[in-house]
Amino acid sequence: YRGEGIVPASTRDVWECIKPVAGGPRTKWDQNVKDFEVVEAVSDTVSVCRTTTPSAFMRVISPREFVDVVLTKQYEDGTMLSAATNVEHPLCPPQPDFVRGFNYPCGCFCIPLPGEPDRTQLLSFFQTDLGGYLPQTVVDSFFPASIAGFYSNLTKAVKALKA
Repeated sequence: YRGEGIVPASTRDVWECIKPVAGGPRTKWDQNVKDFEVVEAVSDTVSVCRTTTPSAFMRVISPREFVDVVLTKQYEDGTMLSAATNVEHPLCPPQPDFVRGFNYPCGCFCIPLPGEPDRTQLLSFFQTDLGGYLPQTVVDSFFPASIAGFYSNLTKAVKALKA
């Protein structure tokens, strides 16, 4: 899946809302992130993280957990990147109340718009195997609405951040 939109906020404010850090604001505004924890900090820019999601789609989709190695990077033009992919980690075995999902290589780019300091292009790519026994029709119905909700809720979150 690919999501793309213009968020009416600075790149710094958008990044503040989406950056993959424990205790960050994402668990408050992103309806698909219940908890986010750093399992191991490999370096300043690389970490192994566990993300849990609540049940979704009228509880047809059970709570999920994802363990990923995550890279963050800032480019010279101000673009911020978060890239991730699934990883196994000995400190994070599958938990009994969650279905273990699998993220293929994915990423999120916060791209400053030249001459428009209060607008940011947000580009996201992901391919996720939710795991478990979900009919493909359920998965195909869930993701488009989820992506739209992500952009809508992010826009509200950056407005609240600036208020």
